[in-house]
Amino acid sequence: MKFFRFIGSLAFVVGLFTAIFVGGLWHIYHEPTLPWWLKIAVYCLLGGILLVLLTVALEQKKGKAQEEELPTGEIQTRILLQNSAEVPGSEITKVLGLVKGHTIYAIWIGKDLSAIVRLVLGGELFEYTEMMGKARMVASNRMVAQAEELGADAIINIRFVTTSVIGSAAELLAYGTAVKLKKAKTKV
Repeated sequence: MKFFRFIGSLAFVVGLFTAIFVGGLWHIYHEPTLPWWLKIAVYCLLGGILLVLLTVALEQKKGKAQEEELPTGEIQTRILLQNSAEVPGSEITKVLGLVKGHTIYAIWIGKDLSAIVRLVLGGELFEYTEMMGKARMVASNRMVAQAEELGADAIINIRFVTTSVIGSAAELLAYGTAVKLKKAKTKV
């Protein structure tokens, strides 16, 4: 199913861009009633959009290498992650301060189209679930990396905040308090 969704969304994107950048330009070029200055303005507009799309695509290609360096799975760390204010069996000896990780994630228009169709028909929006899961992992990993730089033993009071930035792009912030711990003495 995922393969057919991908093919369908790819066909949509190719059709859309062909209609705009080939069909639109062909129509403008062959329309005798349009003044020359309007034709030039439309060429500039569509050329500018195409240039922006190409530069974003190149930036994303470069960014893929950086994204591969950042693990999106669970980070392996010695730091204890806790969403409570205390760590059972340990004493907080020093508060190192606020640590945070931040990212803004988006999905491409083809996946967005699949999600819109599912929004109409009902069901889980897998595309956004996957996007938010990746964003959560990246933000958490960045928060943990910041705590490791401080020499923390644990991060307590961990919280996640998310906001919609634009369309299908979501911002995710993970934050908590980095602390040093000492094992509590057990009473006999």
